[in-house]
Amino acid sequence: MPHSTRLPRTGLLRTVAALALAAGTLLAAGPAPAQDGPAGSQSGGAAVAIAAETVSRDGTTRLTLTLSRAIEARAFVMERPDRAVIDLPEVNFQLDQDTGKMSGRKRDGAIASFRYGLFAPGRSRIVVDLTGPAVVEAIETTTTREGAVLVSIPFRKVDRDTFRKAAVAGDPSPAAKAAPKAASMNEAADTRPLIVIDAGHGGTDPGAIAATGVFEKDIVFGFAQSFAERLEQSGRYRLLMTRDRDVFVPLAERVRIAREAKADLFVSIHADSISAAPQVKGATIYTGSEKATDSESARLAERENRADAAAGTESGEGPADVADILQELTLRETRGFSAGFAGRLMGQLSPVMEMSTKPHREAGFKVLRSPDVPSVLIELGYLSSKSDLEKLQSEEWRARVTGSMAKAVDLFFSGRATLSRPALVAPKRSAAIAPVSP
Repeated sequence: MPHSTRLPRTGLLRTVAALALAAGTLLAAGPAPAQDGPAGSQSGGAAVAIAAETVSRDGTTRLTLTLSRAIEARAFVMERPDRAVIDLPEVNFQLDQDTGKMSGRKRDGAIASFRYGLFAPGRSRIVVDLTGPAVVEAIETTTTREGAVLVSIPFRKVDRDTFRKAAVAGDPSPAAKAAPKAASMNEAADTRPLIVIDAGHGGTDPGAIAATGVFEKDIVFGFAQSFAERLEQSGRYRLLMTRDRDVFVPLAERVRIAREAKADLFVSIHADSISAAPQVKGATIYTGSEKATDSESARLAERENRADAAAGTESGEGPADVADILQELTLRETRGFSAGFAGRLMGQLSPVMEMSTKPHREAGFKVLRSPDVPSVLIELGYLSSKSDLEKLQSEEWRARVTGSMAKAVDLFFSGRATLSRPALVAPKRSAAIAPVSP
């Protein structure tokens, strides 16, 4: 008996047709605001996805998208873990928040679950977690009488050897990089400390998910923006963000952005979740180390380091071995700066927010592997904790915490003369950096 998981479809195709007509009207009048970015971005003409459904029949599972207009889709599969990746031009996903979540009863086909989002400027991606080896057959596109476009992606279960060959034959292209902006003479002469703020996860990688359906990527992005704005108000610093909208950025790329910009400080913002222990709460500040402080820190770093796989890409190369870049003394000095900033953060945050039982820990996070940029990762709290989640969504709490973090930054840079580090050979590739708007 075929199994289907679908959204309510009453009047759906007529709604899509109306959206397509509205999109055409908006394009004639001027650019429309983007779903995943600020108004005026290039996604004003993006196709709109209003529904997605899965149907399993005779060993084949179909994922069908209902879109406002036709698009080109490209698929490939990957191992460890088994997953399929569907690359699309930029799509405005207007789907129910539970779309893609499959209960145990519904996982009788090839698809275990799927997630979607902006993968790179002008590109969207759907990552499908497979229940076992399966390949993507020919993608089909049809148009209904109402003008809606149905894109059907069939998955057929296969044996492990066939799947492995398909994965090897796939050619996943790297994320597109935004063209770097040339620095003006004034920017080049600006000697203010440069701080890179990294909002964790993004795009096809939602991070932790609260029981209420709130995504970590959204919580930390809003916080990172508020923190950047608070620092910028002082006029003392230059600010860069690793992502300026809901887009996926590989872990190694986040490190590269900070290093190529010759950042003076890197702050990564996250919010953990432990569904099995909702009583655990409080913030933790992490600095980088090959050896984790404890097993809990090691497990967290391992989860965070799997972000690239969650977005359907392989982890990029991190910085080369320390011995190939700079002396051990330089690395030790940089880690000393990182620990120093972590100490100032604890001193400023403890009076205004609840901290975990071990507020400063060390672990092997990939985003903390820069040998020449002092770096910290802040877990603001736990989405699995009701009290933490309420605070994380409170503007008053956010304003109080970002204010204290800004004070910690001021204290850190008050001894600016002690922050000089040996000059390094600049990496050859140019960084894709998103400046914070005033």
